[in-house]
Amino acid sequence: MIPEKSLVAYKNRPAFVKSRDGDRLLIVAATSVDGARSAEVLEFKVREKDLEFLHPGPCGAPDLAALAENSTGPEAPVREAWELLEAEESGSGAGLSFKELAELIWGDYSPRSAWALFLFLQDGRYFKAVGGLICPCSAEELEAKEKKRAEKGQELRERAAFLERLKNRTPDLATDGRFLQDVEALAYGTAAKSRTMRDAGLEESPVRAHRLLVETGFWDSAVNPHPQRFGLSLSSASPIPAPPPPEDRMDLGHLRAFAIDSPWSADPDDAVSLETSPSGLLTLWVHVADPSSSIEPDSPAEREARNRGATFYLPEGTYRMLADESLSFFALGLSERSAALSFKLTLNPDGSLADSAVIPSWVHVTRLSYQEADKLAALALCPAPVPCSSPGDPGIPEDSAILAALFALGERNMARRRDAGAVFIELPELHITLEGGQVRLEPVFHWKSADMVRECMLLAGEGAARWVRARELRGETLPFPYVGQEIGDLPANPLPGYAGAWQLRKSMRPRNLSLKPSLHQGLGLDVYTQVTSPLRRYMDLLAHQQIRAVLRGAKPLGKEELLFRLGAGEAAMTQSVQAERASRVHWTLVYLQDKIGSRWEGVVLERKGSKVQLLIPALGLDTQVSLKKEAAPNETLPLTLMALRIPEGEAVFSAE
Repeated sequence: MIPEKSLVAYKNRPAFVKSRDGDRLLIVAATSVDGARSAEVLEFKVREKDLEFLHPGPCGAPDLAALAENSTGPEAPVREAWELLEAEESGSGAGLSFKELAELIWGDYSPRSAWALFLFLQDGRYFKAVGGLICPCSAEELEAKEKKRAEKGQELRERAAFLERLKNRTPDLATDGRFLQDVEALAYGTAAKSRTMRDAGLEESPVRAHRLLVETGFWDSAVNPHPQRFGLSLSSASPIPAPPPPEDRMDLGHLRAFAIDSPWSADPDDAVSLETSPSGLLTLWVHVADPSSSIEPDSPAEREARNRGATFYLPEGTYRMLADESLSFFALGLSERSAALSFKLTLNPDGSLADSAVIPSWVHVTRLSYQEADKLAALALCPAPVPCSSPGDPGIPEDSAILAALFALGERNMARRRDAGAVFIELPELHITLEGGQVRLEPVFHWKSADMVRECMLLAGEGAARWVRARELRGETLPFPYVGQEIGDLPANPLPGYAGAWQLRKSMRPRNLSLKPSLHQGLGLDVYTQVTSPLRRYMDLLAHQQIRAVLRGAKPLGKEELLFRLGAGEAAMTQSVQAERASRVHWTLVYLQDKIGSRWEGVVLERKGSKVQLLIPALGLDTQVSLKKEAAPNETLPLTLMALRIPEGEAVFSAE
């Protein structure tokens, strides 16, 4: 039991015991847990086990300030005592008590010598505790500790020199990289803190770390940290699923099927066909890649796709949620015959859905770019629908007529959705690529076939949702992911042009995923889901798995299982979308870095006080500039690029 007025160590600070209060001791310590100066003395109630007894005293408050500021004193007496004991011990394991060692070193055992010995023992070079006694370290141990101490001292000196170079932004890139590793980790978002940033007196944030790395030349300004910052992998999925297994599939080889996409697309997962049903109604077929034929819930490929949420498209490359190797047997049109999950959509004369079915199938797919599809459709003199009963080569008149009929179908569906309140937002799109380290920005041309494909995909999503809904209304249990969207307050008289599109975009609310069908006001549809991109979006794969379970007569995932997967996939996809957006801005700014002073045209979207919001169509950027004069929405203003802040994702323009 520690007596009153004893000298003790509390959190490596000197203290004395003032009194005992039950199982607690009231101590007076020359320290403060709140960071007060060491010369201050404060009282604490502590447990006896939290103290280290040093001297029986008497010791009082006046002694503490002197003890707290007392150094260990000269090292020579301590080393002499170590040499004496180390020579005498010779491996016998003999040791001294704390009191005996203090007397040996300093010739007395007082509060001052006890505190000095405590500080030397904290250093740990010469002595160690063994069985309650203090024994000398061996010569080998001392040598190793002194070597480590010297190395640490050298490291501290080198770090201090580095911090001085960092302050002047003149690091030695050949040697200082090791000190900047924690800065790089912070910039990539793989660490939340950085000792180097803290020691340099800089804000510990990813953006500030990014700026420091660029300022010092450790990073080139083209380094894109956003994918890693959002936790995304810069590689495609590795688990390779099995190809579609043998099963009964309807042979739809008699239909002309077209997979129409951008010329840079390498993962076609949907195609369209058109025919006339026996009743005289048009039947739209939307053929979709069928990965759910072999990818089961909780399989390695499914878990990987869930963790990614979607395929990740960057100017640097494409990083797929399914293994690259799986494209050869899942993507449509990469072989003579493709396995598909075909959505059969029978249409009323007004273009609305009359009936829908889902059928595993075999299809022969012709791949076309949007430009090729537009040219083929333009060859048809009359866009009247024709039966698609005989296959042929791309470019024959039959293909032209089919595509023209599909274009007309798409236009009718757009009109139907517009009448139902759908919102159409048209803003410029750019395709950003990297070629030989150079950034290229290419405007995405608005092809009519792109509108047609979009409308066919929306019809497939609507048809799939109605197909599932019909089963639910018949009493079948089929939990299913539906997509809905509410619209905020739309302007009574939307402006034309880009300013109007900006108004509409600001009015849109985020989509919502639910196991209950709901209105998708943005699309003008009573019920909707997504099923046409199972190679690119996890939600579509999940929807396919539920549909597949019904077609096989198997038990689909329950509500809780489905909600868990839906939430995980949506969270991952949100990260992917945010990283893609940030990366697009990054590479646009990299494209501009040698164009300071260049002129651009900005379109006025709206005024905000003394600032004007503008869109720069050629860059796909929106920005704010100060403008005193009046400027009407959709007015074009000449802009000058004044500065770039790539780590912050900002370009500064001025208006003339």
